[in-house]
Amino acid sequence: GAPATQPISLADGDWPGFRGLYRDGRLTGASIRTDWTANPPKQLWKHRIGPGWSSMCVVGDRVFTQEQRKELEAAVCFSATAGLELWSHTDRTRFDESMAGAGPQATPTFADGKLYALGANGKLNCLDPSNGAVIWARDTAADTNAPVPMWGFSSSPLVNAGLATVITGAAGKAVIAYDASTGKPAWSSGDGWSYASPQLATVGGVEQILFVSQNGLNGVDPTDGHILWSHDFPLPSNANRAVQPTAIGDNGFLLGAAFGTGTRRINLTHEGSTWRTIGQWTSHNFNPYYNDLVYHKGFCYGFDNSVFACLDIATGKTKWRAHGYGNGQVLLLADQDLLLILTETGEVALLDAKPEEAHEIGRFQAIEGKSWNHPVVAHGKLFVRNGEEVACFEIGK
Repeated sequence: GAPATQPISLADGDWPGFRGLYRDGRLTGASIRTDWTANPPKQLWKHRIGPGWSSMCVVGDRVFTQEQRKELEAAVCFSATAGLELWSHTDRTRFDESMAGAGPQATPTFADGKLYALGANGKLNCLDPSNGAVIWARDTAADTNAPVPMWGFSSSPLVNAGLATVITGAAGKAVIAYDASTGKPAWSSGDGWSYASPQLATVGGVEQILFVSQNGLNGVDPTDGHILWSHDFPLPSNANRAVQPTAIGDNGFLLGAAFGTGTRRINLTHEGSTWRTIGQWTSHNFNPYYNDLVYHKGFCYGFDNSVFACLDIATGKTKWRAHGYGNGQVLLLADQDLLLILTETGEVALLDAKPEEAHEIGRFQAIEGKSWNHPVVAHGKLFVRNGEEVACFEIGK
């Protein structure tokens, strides 16, 4: 293999962080085999992994994720082709919760030759992706006086314009940005908390960070943290948001939640520094809890609680509903109009991304156990994991 000193950089087909480069669960520029009955996905490797709900990021032949190893929280790197562990970085900390179990929640982010990983108790590590050496580390809970959330810190770091940003939920410091090279705090702002991750958007030529909270959706200036706009869509008390906002066109977003709150389409306009948000429609028939949506050709596909459904984004009406996937996670293969679902029981299913009907093309059992982690497709390989197993399958053409 390449010497450990060789810098690692992003190339076409890589999957650099949570739900891909744009955090939209959308893969373009790639196609997979679909004749799974005659030609099922071939397992390349599978092994045990510690608990955690992190997804994976894939850069070249390296796969990065996080897991709990007894009393140690670990950021780990595997070889994509062989599944062999290349390195691990551990911190002596453990998060455990009776419903969701133990382990980290967030997905590592690869950016500008560095790897950023947030642990469930708030430790933010910036690591050398070639060997796991610590470049810098911060305790985001201490930096913001944030209490550890019920299900742990879950924010996959967003790296943009030289800053690494995470959501802490702290009063007045709900979002904090650090210098991506040194770890020095740059700014903090906002109120509210969530289990979602900061997400980049450009609206009317203005770049901003979207920050979801129990109060609604906010646009934050990435350079200094000031709140550009807020849209109120509050949850019942003690409820929380976990899904990413879904970008619709240049100035629209879907914001969804469970607890009967439903999903709202929000449109954004601005003149100068004055922003206005309008709720176009709200559907109470689409309640995503912690299962992110994908958007494709005028329709959204995702989970209404544990039922997979298709939503018309023009009207908010449900086009179809399909049972049998549990609380799964979905990935869009946009070039082929396909949806790939990792079901709650560790099966992988392939569906047509079409509004006419729910049509399943194939499925197979990939891993065993409760599976809530997002699947990843990169370089013709499918990567899936849960709190017990991680596996890689050949699915490219």
